[in-house]
Amino acid sequence: MKQVVQNYKSGELALLDVPVPACKPGGVLVRTSYSLISSGTELMKVSEAGMSLLGKAKARPDQVAKVVQSVANQGVGATYRKVMGKLDSYTPLGYSLCGVVEQVGAGIEDVSVGDLVACAGNEHALHAELNWVPKNLYAPVPPGVAAEHAAFATVGSIAMQGVRRGEPQLGDLTLVIGLGLIGQLVVQLLAASGARVIGVDPDAERCALAERSGALVCAAPDSDVIDTAVAELSGGHGVDQVYLAAGGTGNGPVELAAKVCRDRGRVVDIGKCRLDLPWNAYYEKELDVRFSRSYGPGRYDPSYELDGRDYPIGYVRWTERRNMECFCDLLAGGRVDPSPLISHIAEFDDAVQTYQRLHDGELAAVAVLFHYPEKALAAATPATNGNGTSNGNSTVVRGEPAAPVRTPAMPRTGPVRVAFIGAGNYATSMLLPHLTRRSDVRLAQVVTTSALSGANARRKFGFESAGTDVDAVLADPAVDAVFVVTRHSTHTELTRRALQAGKAVFVEKPLALDPDELDDLLDAIAASGNDRLQVGFNRRFAPLLVQAKRHFGRRVGAASVRYLVNAGKLDHGSWYLDNSGEGTRFIGEGGHFIDTVSWLLDADPETVQAHATPDRNDLQVVLTYPDGSLATISYVTTGASSFPKETLDLVGDGKVLRLDDFQRAAVHGRHRWVSSRLPKARDKGQRAQIDAFLTAVRTGGPMPVPVDSLAATTRATLAAAISLGTGGPVRPDSLARQAPLLELVNGGQQ
Repeated sequence: MKQVVQNYKSGELALLDVPVPACKPGGVLVRTSYSLISSGTELMKVSEAGMSLLGKAKARPDQVAKVVQSVANQGVGATYRKVMGKLDSYTPLGYSLCGVVEQVGAGIEDVSVGDLVACAGNEHALHAELNWVPKNLYAPVPPGVAAEHAAFATVGSIAMQGVRRGEPQLGDLTLVIGLGLIGQLVVQLLAASGARVIGVDPDAERCALAERSGALVCAAPDSDVIDTAVAELSGGHGVDQVYLAAGGTGNGPVELAAKVCRDRGRVVDIGKCRLDLPWNAYYEKELDVRFSRSYGPGRYDPSYELDGRDYPIGYVRWTERRNMECFCDLLAGGRVDPSPLISHIAEFDDAVQTYQRLHDGELAAVAVLFHYPEKALAAATPATNGNGTSNGNSTVVRGEPAAPVRTPAMPRTGPVRVAFIGAGNYATSMLLPHLTRRSDVRLAQVVTTSALSGANARRKFGFESAGTDVDAVLADPAVDAVFVVTRHSTHTELTRRALQAGKAVFVEKPLALDPDELDDLLDAIAASGNDRLQVGFNRRFAPLLVQAKRHFGRRVGAASVRYLVNAGKLDHGSWYLDNSGEGTRFIGEGGHFIDTVSWLLDADPETVQAHATPDRNDLQVVLTYPDGSLATISYVTTGASSFPKETLDLVGDGKVLRLDDFQRAAVHGRHRWVSSRLPKARDKGQRAQIDAFLTAVRTGGPMPVPVDSLAATTRATLAAAISLGTGGPVRPDSLARQAPLLELVNGGQQ
């Protein structure tokens, strides 16, 4: 199918052929009829993409701060690859459309194939021939509403949420600053609600359009007409609300708002304009400044938008979807009319030229629609029959595993053919760069949820094909190894199915989120006879640490290990914070550190006990080993970002091994060894780990880490979480399915 994309690094716009998205449970596959260009939001994005790197940095200082933090934590090299990988990728455009339901996923009962729906979301309502849209981001279109009008439902909801934030009452006098697409819809909604409207915009044609749509008077911001109208219509008191629907970098809109507002009036920010509030003016009138967040409650909440969990109407009257439904009802009743706002309808095949005309100013428009071919498009992937599940970077289609086609430990005579399930940030910055241009590797297939992310990975890394169907990868006898680089909740199931299909599997940590998942996976390994598994515990392969362990030499007595992990805070909204669905943060990452300690001590943990601060942000995990060795892993999120992320000390036999954040290592003892130089980048062992895995796959030799060790590390990680609940030590081996329940409840103590 075709999709409009932009390369943020070069600014290039393209109509790209990408895989068709799969129809997952909890949503519908929609064939687009019309999609709406947001002349404000989208053209701002297009303009930013055309800037220099310095210009992009100035436009997004929040992203610059993240880059600086990434350099401190990951080093210049890894950060550069990550940033350039993001910049040099195609990104989608669009977030408001109307189309016909092509397929219905499991759990959807309110629409059927052939129904017309309005769709929202900058990840789901894209300028593309087909989109998968979750339940709470589409709304059925009432009979009689034209598809080109229903395509306005998303921007209509943005305007509606802004109006709701202003709480207008019958007869209120309101001022709308900025009469672009959102401003025009705000005018119509305010007029429909019984409010009196004044409009402000420097464009005379937009002022005239707003007056035809219900505004009493409109003029330029510096016109005496505005002051006169406000004085006459308010009896000299000022307007009740001001709605800021303007963009730009000037401070004029907020200054005008303070000037014309009545005492204790409201100022609602809907657009993205400068908000350098003149303190005296706002203080003296005690103005109420409010922000309107996009389409309404539910926006940016994954449990609402992706998982379909609605908010109870008794507590949240107007959500994203209810706003969309309301706007569609207003369309059906003729209370709002987008027709005057449509400046141009372009055929979808002319999308790139249309954007260019808008950007160059050749096409002056309030609203532009893309019209898509009327014919039904044959989806490239079948429906999931209700058994699919979604994760952050890939599509998981649950079905019967393909029958193994050959013994997975057989040597390969040619290059190892590799498939990736997932192509997110970690895969593209830390794994795939080590696989490209290798003569002993063929990147065969990449499977992702987002059709565009798969297309990006194919373009950048040279995959032979990209798609959204996991079954096709697992059933392909030519695929030797599968990399599972998806969200945590999908690792076990995907790994199980890939092993049962006869593939060698590299899966990122964690291997499982609970003991039952791990036992199910181990049962599948035993039943299939395929133990060709590697988990992404890469630190034991880090060159500095390997050298340090060699110089430390053989150990005789018990040792003590102290491992400080200055993990830092996560960005708000990170899926890592979804403890209920993706496991705790320590379960997701803690296996790295437990595996490293166990490798240093050449043994698996015997007991695990964890303690946490009251807010559970900082953990102390104490592990004991069969020879009496002790290890303490301090996993903290409240430390200074300027401090190194990982520092480790191993003490025993009169010697000390010290690792400083994979930049410097030393061994102190009878003979002192210090790493020869500070590496240019932190090498945490990803390349060496991949080399070892591919060597095992190609030669049929043993996997780099035995399955028993992978399972022991995973159980120890889970034991830490259980210990927090029981308050005592837990034996990891007690978490195996055959372990007595009493032993687990008592923390391994009889």
